[in-house]
Amino acid sequence: MAFVPFDEERRLEAVERVWQPARDQQAALRDVVEEAARVAHTPIAAVSIIDRRRQCFVSKTGDVDDEMPRAISFCAHAIHRPGEPMIVPDARHDKRFFDNPLVTAAPFIRFYAGLPLVDRAGYPLGALCVIDDKLHDEMPDLYRLGELARGAERLIAH
Repeated sequence: MAFVPFDEERRLEAVERVWQPARDQQAALRDVVEEAARVAHTPIAAVSIIDRRRQCFVSKTGDVDDEMPRAISFCAHAIHRPGEPMIVPDARHDKRFFDNPLVTAAPFIRFYAGLPLVDRAGYPLGALCVIDDKLHDEMPDLYRLGELARGAERLIAH
């Protein structure tokens, strides 16, 4: 299971505040994830929100479930380093994920990049992520993905 931050209760209060804005911004968030998938050359991109027990994709492109337990979420790991992307070049060889059902079964995650999304107070809410079932020889444009993540934050958290 992903590490739970010390100020988890306040983070969860921040998450509660963004649910409705995230729903209200569905069309704009869809544009963000479609652009993220293009930039990263991945079949899956999503904006996730991590609550106490689950990860929900409030917008996504590609074939992946809308919701999953937090315990198996890659984004639940990414939120612990706000301001830093979490890159998993090959999930099969990452000690955190090698036996994760998202790696051993569909969608067979190999490559993952997640950029934490935070509110104005700095509480991590979720992530903008790009996912592939194939390995990547080159890293995606992390600067551009960071710009897209900041845009997603403005849509849901400000």
